[in-house]
Amino acid sequence: MNTKSAVEPDPTAIGDISSPPFVRLPDPGSIFSTRAARLRQLAETSQVSPYLRFVEGLARAQHEIQVGLPAPGGPDATAVARAREFAMPLIDRSRIEDEPTLDDIFDRLFAAVAPIEKPAAAADALSRVTAASVQDRRAMARTVFSSALPADAIAEHIYIWAALQVHFARLASALDAKMLAPIADGICPTCGGLPVASMVVGWPGSHGARFCCCSMCGTLWNYVRIKCVLCGSTKGIGYQEIDGHGGTIKAETCDECQGWMKILYQDKAPDTESVADDVASLGLDLLMRAGPYRRGGFSPLLAGL
Repeated sequence: MNTKSAVEPDPTAIGDISSPPFVRLPDPGSIFSTRAARLRQLAETSQVSPYLRFVEGLARAQHEIQVGLPAPGGPDATAVARAREFAMPLIDRSRIEDEPTLDDIFDRLFAAVAPIEKPAAAADALSRVTAASVQDRRAMARTVFSSALPADAIAEHIYIWAALQVHFARLASALDAKMLAPIADGICPTCGGLPVASMVVGWPGSHGARFCCCSMCGTLWNYVRIKCVLCGSTKGIGYQEIDGHGGTIKAETCDECQGWMKILYQDKAPDTESVADDVASLGLDLLMRAGPYRRGGFSPLLAGL
């Protein structure tokens, strides 16, 4: 597998950035259907087409189960003030214990995913998570929040993560983007999640700007180019990619922390979607696995591959 390494910083032109917003909050009514459509497109030519088809079905289920759910509520003024004072995410993950809607989302998603064609191991995992108690599901949710899935129960936790994505995307959509502020490198200002990747966008007014893509709530937050998403260093940044992919997906490496993350170029490939294109670019993960860098962020759909 051929690679291309950039010793110098990313040479891509910054573009016509005017004044990109700090965040773009998710639209739960379209984020999962858009992802499903992208997965279907990618599956047509992918060597991992069966897996992409399964993830497409999962994304469609995430979209469909939202019908009839009560409107999400936002944090009160006290919670907002506390988050701003202590540089905390606006959404408090610890409150999942008091979120009755989450139980409904779990039940709806697990039922909606049941008919999807899947490997026997994934079907067995779905049976186990469907039969799990409320307490066990909450415990698995807390494990997902740790961004480290147990090797012997990855599939179960992917189903939990998928339900949490729906829940947190809905909560994030109820926020006022003006209330959000940076809290730390590589941490979502909305929910505290880790990014699945970063993306150089082609939106009007933000063309060439980079946004980190939250793996949990789907928030996109603006982040400086040529800077490590993991540790904030601007030194020792390099780029690697698989030849022949048109420069649309690269591994951004950092010699300071020895980490790497994918950077997607939506400005070059407008249909790019963070989760879908992350899964479809498994080859880049396999390439990087042989090198000295560890992957940062959180990519649960690739955790067992």
